[in-house]
Amino acid sequence: MDKNDWNLNSYDYILPKKLIAQYPSPKRDQSRMLLIERKSGKILNKKFSDIVSILPNSSCIVVNNTKVLPVRLNGKRNTGGKVEALLIEEINVGEWTAMLSNSRRIKKGEKIDFCSGELSAFAKNKLDNGQWELKFENSKHLKGRLEKFGLPPLPPYIERNEINDKLNNEDSNRYQTCFASEPGAIAAPTAGLHFTHEIMSKIKKKGIEILEVTLHVGLGTFKPILIQDIRKHKMHSEFFSVSSQTIEKIKYFKENNKKIFSIGTTSMRVLETLGQKNFKTKSGWTDIFIHAPYKFKITDGLLTNFHLPKSTLIILVSAFCGRKFLLNSYKKAIVENYRFFSYGDCMMII
Repeated sequence: MDKNDWNLNSYDYILPKKLIAQYPSPKRDQSRMLLIERKSGKILNKKFSDIVSILPNSSCIVVNNTKVLPVRLNGKRNTGGKVEALLIEEINVGEWTAMLSNSRRIKKGEKIDFCSGELSAFAKNKLDNGQWELKFENSKHLKGRLEKFGLPPLPPYIERNEINDKLNNEDSNRYQTCFASEPGAIAAPTAGLHFTHEIMSKIKKKGIEILEVTLHVGLGTFKPILIQDIRKHKMHSEFFSVSSQTIEKIKYFKENNKKIFSIGTTSMRVLETLGQKNFKTKSGWTDIFIHAPYKFKITDGLLTNFHLPKSTLIILVSAFCGRKFLLNSYKKAIVENYRFFSYGDCMMII
């Protein structure tokens, strides 16, 4: 065990800004894919569509079917000042916790109009870290109006400087997986963004089973680590759910030594939560934070995008394939101009 694996600075790297993908590839399955072979130590350039031939027969993939809610809202205060809100969690009907831009200027009780007046909310209570509790007017049909007027909650490193209907429509489509069905996430499980219905069909025809789990991606996945000793970091809890049928299939694959491939870190966190709980729960809240040393109980392979420096996600992936090996892979990806983060390329670790 390398003690540097517990040091936050050990997960840093320098990324040229030009490699932060601002837009997805023209077609979902045209992304590049870095194949990392843990046993051989090989790092190979592939296309995402090669995943069909890479996945072994009689294996399964596990995808996160969470659906991203359009919870990014542009608004105005009565003073005319602009406000952007990211709704985080519904705590009561019509009441949400939210991240607000210029939150220090907001006053308790003031009314904010969002989406050109289509939605209105009162700043009910100020919380920590720039968050507010918002109470929306006409809350009965709020979720339907969010679907109609809200914007996809793109991460801040994807720059959208002005409201553009065409871009918003494209983002609404592309920042959602083709298998999204359970509304509740405030960010996409980005490894799943590369899949198309055609790729899914080819995987099924090869005899590979596709299993679905749900983890509603929240702030827990993106909360920055503020202490150097990563072991002391506490994750926010996120809701997960797995059907009884899927649990039985996962147990079958493990008991018969058949390979289980996690599509994304969120699916991996669900699988490892199930493993830690010995499959005795199928839904609830998980705050699992995976870092070295960790013995993976369920996952045999991982498809994932490239992650931010010093993030819980790069730490999780490092625990799976080794920190030095992963950072060497990132160096290769940077030299070869792979596209990074949510709309970027991916890596397959086997």
